[in-house]
Amino acid sequence: MTLFNRSRTTLAAALFCLSLLPALCWSAEPQRSRGQTVYVPAYSHVFTGPRANPYNLAITLTLRNTDPRDGMVVTAIDYYDHSGRLIRRYAPSPLGLTPLTSSYIHLEEKDTSGGFAPKFIVRWESQRPISAPVIEAVMIGATSGQGISFVSQGQVIQER
Repeated sequence: MTLFNRSRTTLAAALFCLSLLPALCWSAEPQRSRGQTVYVPAYSHVFTGPRANPYNLAITLTLRNTDPRDGMVVTAIDYYDHSGRLIRRYAPSPLGLTPLTSSYIHLEEKDTSGGFAPKFIVRWESQRPISAPVIEAVMIGATSGQGISFVSQGQVIQER
């Protein structure tokens, strides 16, 4: 086989493999669930400068029911510090989210009880399988005309 034919064969094989990616990576139906436990990393501060000075951040945890037909119930929102110690429970009773509604929890910049790497553990459930909610933390800080903001996505650690 000549070099030219080998290159054409390799190219054809690569193109064939690439043509399969959409079918393998993207399904036509969104993943549905009856409940999950979601880990959401957050930051109460970041370190700046050569002395690693802390720059405090406000944290807003957002919970968005993405399903247009069915509701969900948030059964737990627990806030842990950087060493894994439970700091606060934010859902003493179940929180219902009707279709396409949202809710949030806000921690002020001065709340550094979670240390440098706090996290939320959010548990939710639904009567029927629904599209998974979007759960994320938004961090923002503004001091002396300087500002920083970023988002941290929740990650499913357990399916119901």
